[in-house]
Amino acid sequence: MSQVNGCLKLTFIIFNIFFAIIGAAILVLTLAFQVLTNVNGGENLDGRTVILIILYVVGSVTMVIPILGAYGAHKEKKVCLIVFLVCMVFGCVMLLRAGIPAAVTRPDLPETLESIFLKLLPLDQAPLQERSIAENMQAQWHCCGLFSYKDWGDNIPDSCGCNEEEEMEGACQTVSYQVRSSPAPSSYLTTPQNKRLNKLFVFQFLMLSVYRKPCFPIILHFFVLGADIMIGVVFSLAALALLGMVLSSAIIITMQYPNVRTVMMPVPTIFTTPPPKYQELHNPPQY
Repeated sequence: MSQVNGCLKLTFIIFNIFFAIIGAAILVLTLAFQVLTNVNGGENLDGRTVILIILYVVGSVTMVIPILGAYGAHKEKKVCLIVFLVCMVFGCVMLLRAGIPAAVTRPDLPETLESIFLKLLPLDQAPLQERSIAENMQAQWHCCGLFSYKDWGDNIPDSCGCNEEEEMEGACQTVSYQVRSSPAPSSYLTTPQNKRLNKLFVFQFLMLSVYRKPCFPIILHFFVLGADIMIGVVFSLAALALLGMVLSSAIIITMQYPNVRTVMMPVPTIFTTPPPKYQELHNPPQY
C-alpha cells in the first residue's frame, strides 16, 4: 500500500519533469552557443572553454537530479529522495550565492565592458584574432569600429565599407584618411642627400564611405541581454530548487511517519429556512 498521498506524488513527479526539461534546454542552448562561436571564428576566445564546461555541467546536473527525484517518488525510495533533497539545498545555496552578487553588479556592466574594450584600441594594432573577430562583427552588424571608425586609425578595413543602397538609407558617412606608401627607388639618385630622400614616405588622402554606427552599443546590448537572462535563469532555478526542497521534504516526512493523518477540524453549520416570498392574508382589508 502506498504511504505517500497520490496528489502529492503526482505534483512532485510533474515538477521534476519540468525541471528536467529546463536542464535539456540549457544543454541545447549551450550546444547552439558552441556551434555559433565556432562558425564566427570565436573558438579561441578567452574563457569560452570554461563557460562551455560550466554550462554543460549545470545542464547535465539539472537534467539528472530531477530524474532521480521522480524515480524516488514513484518507487517511494527514501534514499533517492534524501539525495534529491541534499542536492536541492546545495543547489539553492550556490545559485543564490552566484545570483545575488551578479544582480548587485549588474548596473556597473556597461562601464566595465567599456573599460575592457578600450584596451583593444587601436584596432589596426590589435592581435590578428581580435581584428578578425571585429571585422566579422562589422560585416554582420553593419557597423564600423568599436566606438568610431577612428578606432582603425589609417587602416580602415573593407568590412566598414557601405554600398549604394545603404548610403541612400543614411546609414553611412564619408570620411577621409591617409595612406602611407614609400616611393620606388630611383637609380639616378646616388648622392647621400638623395639617398635620404628615398627613405621618405608619400601620404595619400582617400575618401571612403563607412558605416555611421559603431559596434560597441550592439555588443553592449547583447551582453546586457545575456546578463539579464542569466540572472533570471539563476533566480528561477533557485526558486524551483526551493520548491523541490519543500515537496521532497513533505514526501520524506510522509514516508517517515505513515500513521500520521491529516486532522480535519469540523466547522459547525447552521441552516435557517428563509421566509416565503409571499404570505396569505387571513384578514383581507374591507372596501
